[in-house]
Amino acid sequence: MVFARKRFGQNFLHDAGVIAHIVEAIDPRADDALVEIGPGHGVLTRPLLDAVVTAAADSRASGSLDAVEIDRDLAAELRATLVPRGLVLHEGDALRFDFAALAATRGRKLRVVGNLPYNVSTPLLFHLLTTPSVLQDLHIMLQREVIERICAAPGSDAYGRLTVMLAPWVATEHLFDVGPGAFRPAPKVWSAVARLTVRTEPAFTLAPTYAAVVAAAFSQRRKTLRNALRSWLDADAISACGIDPGARPETLAPAEFGRLAAAVVNV
Repeated sequence: MVFARKRFGQNFLHDAGVIAHIVEAIDPRADDALVEIGPGHGVLTRPLLDAVVTAAADSRASGSLDAVEIDRDLAAELRATLVPRGLVLHEGDALRFDFAALAATRGRKLRVVGNLPYNVSTPLLFHLLTTPSVLQDLHIMLQREVIERICAAPGSDAYGRLTVMLAPWVATEHLFDVGPGAFRPAPKVWSAVARLTVRTEPAFTLAPTYAAVVAAAFSQRRKTLRNALRSWLDADAISACGIDPGARPETLAPAEFGRLAAAVVNV
């Protein structure tokens, strides 16, 4: 048995009810190209294999399940137990994995699944969305606080930079919460599962300054836009976007940040 390693942020899911709930939410099909990030001991991998690889063989479809695992001991365990059943295992860091190349190999968009380590969750999401055109959707489990931020609405306490940066590319849905007891070792926080459906095109026009404008706006959350963006736009330019310069950034919809970023390019 491989035990959880702190450096990888590992907490292994073991609750059968939660596993079944996740599989039901994913609703895998025989022609899906599934990718699991951090399969661990394979408790979720097994039912996904049954749903995709076995079903594909029975129906002559071309579904597949790839998994990316950074822990070499867990990779060895999976290689012995699940690779013979049809799992395609990639040993390495998901932050450096080429998902676009895998999608090209599979000949279809990828459906990503993962109980993501809390310590790399945000950079991993941004890495995945560098090539949104190769993704169909993501079903991810993260710290509940992070899921709330991803799915937050403007004006809520959880709404912030992460929400706004993801919004152009994904439609988000907070599916259900998962208690600490569902994991070994049990984390000190609750987790949650979300569905991120990837858009074929961004929800609004994205200027190259979008990320920088969003970062500046949220750098000091309580500042008004007039003060937070003073090095980018003056009050008149903000008003010209149909936005109150005295508003606080957490009250703006993502598309309004899109207008502000476009205004910077045109100044």
